[in-house]
Amino acid sequence: MTAVAGLLQVSNLVHDITFGNNGVNVKGITLPKPGAPQTILLIGSDHRSGLTSFKKSNTDTMLLLRLNAASSTINVMSIPRDLQVEIPGFGSDKINAAYSDGGYGLLIKTIKQNVFPDLHVNHIVDTNFGGFSDLVDAIGCVYSDVDRRYYNVSAPGPNNYSSIDIEPGYQKLCGHNQSVSGALPFVRFRHTDTDLVREARQQDFIRWAKEQYPISNLVAHRDRLLRIFGKHSTLDKPLQTEDGILELFNLVLNADGSTIKQIPFPADLQPCTAISCFVTANQQLEHRAFARFMTPTAKAKGQSKQQTATPKALKGHKEQSAFSTSGLAADLPDGHSQVAQLAKVRMPVYFPKFIKPSVNGASDTYCLAITGNCADGAEPATEYAHSYPRQYLIRDQHGVTHAAYRMTLALDPVKGQFYGVQGVAWKRPPLLQSPSGTRTIKGRKLFLYADGGRLTTVAWHLGNDTYWISNTLTSDIPNGQMVAMAASMIRGRG
Repeated sequence: MTAVAGLLQVSNLVHDITFGNNGVNVKGITLPKPGAPQTILLIGSDHRSGLTSFKKSNTDTMLLLRLNAASSTINVMSIPRDLQVEIPGFGSDKINAAYSDGGYGLLIKTIKQNVFPDLHVNHIVDTNFGGFSDLVDAIGCVYSDVDRRYYNVSAPGPNNYSSIDIEPGYQKLCGHNQSVSGALPFVRFRHTDTDLVREARQQDFIRWAKEQYPISNLVAHRDRLLRIFGKHSTLDKPLQTEDGILELFNLVLNADGSTIKQIPFPADLQPCTAISCFVTANQQLEHRAFARFMTPTAKAKGQSKQQTATPKALKGHKEQSAFSTSGLAADLPDGHSQVAQLAKVRMPVYFPKFIKPSVNGASDTYCLAITGNCADGAEPATEYAHSYPRQYLIRDQHGVTHAAYRMTLALDPVKGQFYGVQGVAWKRPPLLQSPSGTRTIKGRKLFLYADGGRLTTVAWHLGNDTYWISNTLTSDIPNGQMVAMAASMIRGRG
């Protein structure tokens, strides 16, 4: 009876995931052996599920996902959409053009011939924008650590970027219900960003979603989620079989508790022309990145998957009597100026005594609305008036309101590199559920959160209040400096 029930469940899964009759035959797919690791090519596009033509379709995201039962991490790597390649039969162009020129088969062929010769794509999953928004809403939205102010109003012309209106700071991003202030414009934004920053933002969003929505929840609500997924996605036909679903589902279940390991693509940003911007890459560095992507992260006995995915230097607890300020600069006047702008925040306001100076020097590192140093000159200055710094309220999963503030600091605005100081009168925000390790420095216990060997967040608690330093989206600030900034945080005088 148990076996029959199991088969019926698999049949239901196949029915739900194939809702919409959206399977396609894909040339270049390599079917995996039973139980073997799988490489999935995830595509985010405006392609309508069920259509066979790709001529009017565009892909925003090309993400390789490596699922391996022997690994303590799920490895992900984005392929820059602006990567300059030779598309077979079409000539030199951006790699995302291969999608509209010839669909999945041509895209896989282009990746193999230009980027990763040893790549074997086992399955294709192409989800359109509507599906992404519906899925975000279905999991209850995603608490996201928004690094800066995102604002743009779409207007006719060659640079007709999508509209967006999102303030900086830790907040919940939803799908359709928030429109220009939601998750979709956040992950798609590329108005003033490089391809690399945009990809890092997308991968961070995936990591935040996974941390807040474990596999157990996915299984419990699989019928609803898979019907949404099936309605808005195109899959290769082998993935729509009972065998295909079983193999993938087993890998997903084995990945429960695994961390997301982001493998950066070794892209070189080229100067933009009047026509377009291209990205290039060194072939040797591409091969090294691919090797890292394919290599499983070893599981150690007696350690959790979270621990084994983290470098030894960031694990466990250590006591330190001091911290190094190498590469940092003291900036008390600007810190206190930020505090003065946050006079109405209903919680103590702390800021770091030492900060990482911007490429233009420490004097203009803090984003401040009254000077407009971090505003987009093409947008109205009034749209940044309450952003730098920002004081606001945030609701938790139970609808309880908490005071919050955000200070935004610019490391390199031209490259889209911003970091932040966050305070929230909330003891256990979802972002801080699984620390990699802890440090106690001069009596302050710091909680470390790492991804791929780099610290993304360093947090500490004061009663029911929580404070943290957020790294840039591309984690450009070294680990030691992240720890030092958090350790140096002092209470400001407004």
